[in-house]
Amino acid sequence: MFKKIIKSYDYSIIAVYILLCLFGLVMVYSSSMVRAVQWYEYPADFFYQKQKINLLIGFIVFLFFAVFPYKAYRNKTFLMIMTGMAVLGLFAVAVIGHTTNNAQSWISVGARKIQPSEFVKISVIIYLSAVYANKQRYIDHFNKGVFPPIFFLLFVCFLIKIEPDNGTAFITLLIGISIILCSGMSFRSISKLILIVLTIGLVFSPFIVMKFDKIFTEGNKGRIVGYLDPFGTYEKEGNQLANSYLAIGSGGITGLGLGQSVQKLGYLPEPHTDFIMAIIAEELGVFGVGFVMLGLGYLVLRGIFIGIRSRDPFGSMLAIGIASMIGIQAFINLGGVSGLIPITGVTLPFISYGGSSILVLSIAMGILTNVAMFKNYEEKFGKSKNNPEQASQPVHPAFQQRYNLRN
Repeated sequence: MFKKIIKSYDYSIIAVYILLCLFGLVMVYSSSMVRAVQWYEYPADFFYQKQKINLLIGFIVFLFFAVFPYKAYRNKTFLMIMTGMAVLGLFAVAVIGHTTNNAQSWISVGARKIQPSEFVKISVIIYLSAVYANKQRYIDHFNKGVFPPIFFLLFVCFLIKIEPDNGTAFITLLIGISIILCSGMSFRSISKLILIVLTIGLVFSPFIVMKFDKIFTEGNKGRIVGYLDPFGTYEKEGNQLANSYLAIGSGGITGLGLGQSVQKLGYLPEPHTDFIMAIIAEELGVFGVGFVMLGLGYLVLRGIFIGIRSRDPFGSMLAIGIASMIGIQAFINLGGVSGLIPITGVTLPFISYGGSSILVLSIAMGILTNVAMFKNYEEKFGKSKNNPEQASQPVHPAFQQRYNLRN
């Protein structure tokens, strides 16, 4: 049995995860060494050494979640503890949080800082997946099966928004929506939910217009102004995006060479976090950007494929939620760096510097690897591979139809 389990692991996911993390480690060193010395008077490898520790911890966590059975997360006691800790973490930020870049999003723990909102993303994925998997028998009963879990999603998004961390709040909301859409509920229930959201939006739109100045801070307005006219506002709001354009344009096809970036010499703020892709484009050109995008794209598509193929509604929603998290976060980061959307201060998965981000992504990849292992084991060695009744709970007809289509 042990040999069968080992053969069932999806090693392509593990390989891409490790390659992206190692590539990110190299680029963190290249992009941060000048900033470490210039701004903080640290050794040139300061951020590199910290990120190396982050990755080592992350890989240990990844291994644990890759072997721990994901079905245990459906336990009600575990879900209560997990969601309670997520909410307490966000409240702790409001009380004892550490402020960086005008956002009170971190809690200092000794010499390290933890960002609770990052852990909320994986909590939302597990919670919504478990709740909707448990509600499969009555998933189309709107008041009982659809709406209650949405309160938790909106509540944590609100707590993240008031830090303020608009980027993470928006990502968390989109992750939740992706799981809701894949939960097996009927088109009628989804249409009803959309209608409620639109109605609420119309009711509150006059209030939003009247209170625009209070709802949207000067920082938010500045990002929009910088997005619309980066070079016209180069000295203020448009500085980040304008220098990002210069970095991307300088790289061309092959780049200036590893370590040869000009924009990281004090021109581009946050070159090792939010704008690390601009440095990759400048130093390694299209080839470096292509490597990252292919790796991220593979993980997203592989996660969606695993979700579609999984016979367990819980595993299916977990895989799709994790794929959505990586894809949405990558799109928002790359969209901000390239000027496709306003800058939101979101890191690039696996590549940017950040301990909380790497830890959460490692947890997510470990869970995805475990879901893939169970799926592969069932397909290769299951006694009745074509029997959809193997799911631990009665499934909604939408999932039943997916099984029939696959079989």
